[in-house]
Amino acid sequence: MLKNKYKIVIGTAIMIFIVVILFVLFKDKLLKILYPKTYSEIISVYAEEYDVEENLIYAVIKAESNFDSEAVSNREAIGLMQIVKETAIDVANKNQIDIDTENIVEELLDIDNNINIGTKYLSTLLTQYENIEVALAAYNAGIGTVNNWIDKQIIQADGSDIENIPYKETNNYVRKILRDYGVYNELYG
Repeated sequence: MLKNKYKIVIGTAIMIFIVVILFVLFKDKLLKILYPKTYSEIISVYAEEYDVEENLIYAVIKAESNFDSEAVSNREAIGLMQIVKETAIDVANKNQIDIDTENIVEELLDIDNNINIGTKYLSTLLTQYENIEVALAAYNAGIGTVNNWIDKQIIQADGSDIENIPYKETNNYVRKILRDYGVYNELYG
């Protein structure tokens, strides 16, 4: 009986040791599977055009849709970057992005259009708020909501106190993207 328990403990220890060794040896390969650079040609174009770091765009897409180009949320956010129709139309109109507003759902399911509009919107928020943390909060909760938080001093305009974001979903969202952005920077530079 004691021999069997000993064998089980030793066998389990050996398996754990092998898993740890494999993880150490293949960590970067595993992380690159979990943090892909899918749609790199398109992302590169719009990252350069709108002056947004590519790895930030990847982190947003990973958080928003996990690279599912056909994702539609329960709040009717659409595509890779999970853009709502009204925001898409507003961004397209203000920036002369040619889309068919009568068929906005189909337009947002188009990978190129979605990355184009989403990256332009993110660029606008980064310019408006001058920091990633608050721009990401606005991407998730909306500009009006974030401006209200800043006006009421719930959060600081410089993004130094993101832990005070009152919406749990937005608070977690910003933290997740910042974490994923860090992983993308570590993996890909």
